[in-house]
Formats: sequence, C-alpha cells, structure tokens
Amino acid sequence: MADSPPHEFEVPPGATVLDLIRTGAVAFERAGLCYGHGMANAIDEAAALVFHALDLEHTAGAAAYRLRPEAADVERVLRLLASRVERRVPAAYLMGRMWFADLEFEVDERVIVPRSPFAELIMAGFEPWLRAGEIRRVLDIGTGSACIAIACAKYLEGVTVDAVELSPAALEVARHNVAKHAVGGRVRLLQGDVYGPVADQRYDLIVANPPYVSDSEMSELPAEYRHEPDLALRSGIDGLDVTRRILAGAAQHLENGGALFVEVGDSEERLQQAFPTVPFLWLEFEHGGGGVFMLTREDLARHRHAFCSQA
Repeated sequence: MADSPPHEFEVPPGATVLDLIRTGAVAFERAGLCYGHGMANAIDEAAALVFHALDLEHTAGAAAYRLRPEAADVERVLRLLASRVERRVPAAYLMGRMWFADLEFEVDERVIVPRSPFAELIMAGFEPWLRAGEIRRVLDIGTGSACIAIACAKYLEGVTVDAVELSPAALEVARHNVAKHAVGGRVRLLQGDVYGPVADQRYDLIVANPPYVSDSEMSELPAEYRHEPDLALRSGIDGLDVTRRILAGAAQHLENGGALFVEVGDSEERLQQAFPTVPFLWLEFEHGGGGVFMLTREDLARHRHAFCSQA
C-alpha cells in the first residue's frame, strides 16, 4: 500500500466525519465500485468504512457526523478508503466483519460476505410457511461463515442446527462465529458435501445458500467478487450443479410437514426451465433481494424422480 493516500482523497482542514464520508463516496463513484456485498450505495459503503476506521458506533447518529478527527485518525480513514478503491476489496473484508439478521459476524476471504435475504425469513420465523414453534431441527447446507445457522439458533427458540460446509478454511471462520455468539451447544459444524455428513438424519427445515453462478457468469463478475472463494460462487455450466443435488436428496432428509428453502439468485429462470413442472414458490422480500424458493416435503417427494434424473 502507498505511503500516502492517493490524490483523489483531498479533504479540507478540520474535516468532520461527514466530510470524510462524502470524500469517500465521491471517490467510490468515480472509481465505479460495485456495492453488491451488503452495502447499497457509495454513501453507505463510505460511512461503514469511516465509522470502522474511527471505531465509532452507528447508533451515535448525527453527533458522530459532526466530530472532527485528529490528523492521524484522518490518515487512517483515508488509507482504508484507498484500499477499497485500489484493490477493489469488499468493505466487509477490510473491516473483518459484516452484519446479518442484526447480528455481527467475523468474515474474511475464506468465506463469502453475508448478504442473503434469508435474514428476513429467519427473523420472521419462516412464517407463514412453517410455524416457528414447531421447528426443532434445521440443516444448513453450505454454511460458510455460519451466519444463517447462527441466526436460526438465535431467532428460532429451542432449535438445533447442523451446519454443513465443504471448505475446511470456511469452517475455521464458522467456528469463530459460533464461539462469538455462544451457540456451540445448538449449532453443530460438519465438514463435507451437501448431505454427506448427515447420513439418514431428518429435519423440520433445510436451508441452503449454495453456489449458483454459472461458468460464463464467473468471467463477467465485478472485481470485488473475485476476492470471494470460487468454491462458494461457481456451480457449473448453468449455475445449478449444487442446487440439483440439494433438490434430489431433500425429501429423504425432511420430516413430514417440513420444507426446503434455497437461494439461487439470478439462476431462478434457469431453474424453472430445468424443472418446468415443479411448483417452486418464489418468495418476495420487504427489504429487497430475491431468487429464493420454497418447496414442501410433499412437493419434493412428488418430483423426486425429475430431480434425481438431473442430479
């Protein structure tokens, strides 16, 4: 990293926190950064990094914006903003943390950045599709940082979660987060592929945010996404390799009355084309996001032959 911030980060003498945020946002816009990792725009991204560098709480609100940091603190802010522009590293990796379902998680380049609309489902207890009080066992496939598994343990009273992850490196991050949130007695981390580590066990709920980017789409992703693990993004020619395997085995791993929820992002149309007779229920989210479907155990069992023929 350069010894001094690049010239585009020019700030007035006695700059306030708000001045620093505006400076960062202008530079981010000029650089054409991508904001697909939990922040919606340049202002939000710059604010997150400035508050992080200055160790400020977002709950401080307007009072924090009026603060005038010391010169050394300003320099630290500008270096962090410069790293975001020069290296195109997602803000979450620069901060080493990201929020999901109002919970803070440690993250680094061993895991993808938490940003799934699953947060809204979890906080609503998966109602009206399931009754939160009747969910006892949850399987989280492709847990990554364990954000979905841990949020389920926090918001769904009394549940236990088996969280499966293929990457040993990602599981190291997950272990830190399980310890951080003190849910080790309810979240079990398992290394393996899809249903491999859980044998013939059954669950009331299966959730999955698997890789769903096609090979051709991988080459077109913005630079920020290239900092994330390829294993957590790429899923074959049409982006559905892992999803097909999840569908093929879901019925035999769900209890009667159970349900499967899977995020497939922009692969939604391709999934519908692959299984035109399957009644996928595509969910709508109040706070944005999409590409998440739900199927009941009964639907999964009814169409299992179709799923298995493509798995």
